[in-house]
Amino acid sequence: MALGFDLAREELETYRGTNPRPDDFDRYWKEALAEMRTVDPQIEIEPDPDFQVPFATCSHLWFTGVGGARIHAKLLQPKAAVEPHPAALQFHGYMHYSGDWAEKLNYVAAGFTVAALDCRGQGGLSEDVGGVKGTTMFGQIVRGLSDGPEKLLYRSIFLDTAQLARIVLAMPDVDETRVGTMGGSQGGALALVCAALEPRIRRCAPIHPFLCDYQRVWEMEQAKDAYHELRDFFRRHDPRHENEAEIFRRLGYIDVQHFASRIRAEVLMASSFDDTVCPPSTQFAAYNKIEAEKSMVIFPDYGHEWLPGFLDDTFRFMLAM
Repeated sequence: MALGFDLAREELETYRGTNPRPDDFDRYWKEALAEMRTVDPQIEIEPDPDFQVPFATCSHLWFTGVGGARIHAKLLQPKAAVEPHPAALQFHGYMHYSGDWAEKLNYVAAGFTVAALDCRGQGGLSEDVGGVKGTTMFGQIVRGLSDGPEKLLYRSIFLDTAQLARIVLAMPDVDETRVGTMGGSQGGALALVCAALEPRIRRCAPIHPFLCDYQRVWEMEQAKDAYHELRDFFRRHDPRHENEAEIFRRLGYIDVQHFASRIRAEVLMASSFDDTVCPPSTQFAAYNKIEAEKSMVIFPDYGHEWLPGFLDDTFRFMLAM
């Protein structure tokens, strides 16, 4: 099957990515994780005063992330669980937030603890301490790019996912052998990264993951929509592209495809061939590097949107942990 703007399907199945992987990628993330582990998370759990249901406790989970930011997640815990039970970590799309309580209750009713992260600086309650407190909303891919790899904002967001996983895995009523990650778009990227940075994650269900293969996005002239800040960055900071190679090398530190080989969780991934926001080849760049057990569900006629039936597939996939 040929795609109108991307590779043919047989090429997608062997595509290995374009954006360079920094030579010190492993050292960079080893040091980042070591920094995260030195942070006192100062965990606080506060029941929500306005939303409670008979079978679940709905709470606000707060913890301190790298750089001192206070990070928020919605935490839903089943009241009737009498022995260690599974958990689901949920991640949201770019500039969105952790979502409504009610949309998570199917997992809680099935006996799961659910933790849904608010990414720092986006639409939820987490704090962004990169110069200002509160939301800054746009330009997060390129935030810190001019300051060096250690200042990339997604370094902190990726570490927040791993820190949330560590907190949930340590809960006495959670079975640490049955914890999964899920999300769509940015959430799909974070589901993969979390599973890569926390090897105890058992299952991972990403939908059309974002933040993959930036240079491929650029070369396809798809630096628009969610990736528009790549074009904006070049226009404002490198209009002649004199530093293009170094810019894409630095972006390689936060390129999801370079995390994929670290994943030990079983992966169920969904991709759609008409996706012009996160082109299929960029998603396959990550998928093809996953060495763990994996499967891909394809939606040939869909774009970057809701994919019918895949939430049900994900639910069954997680129940089978």
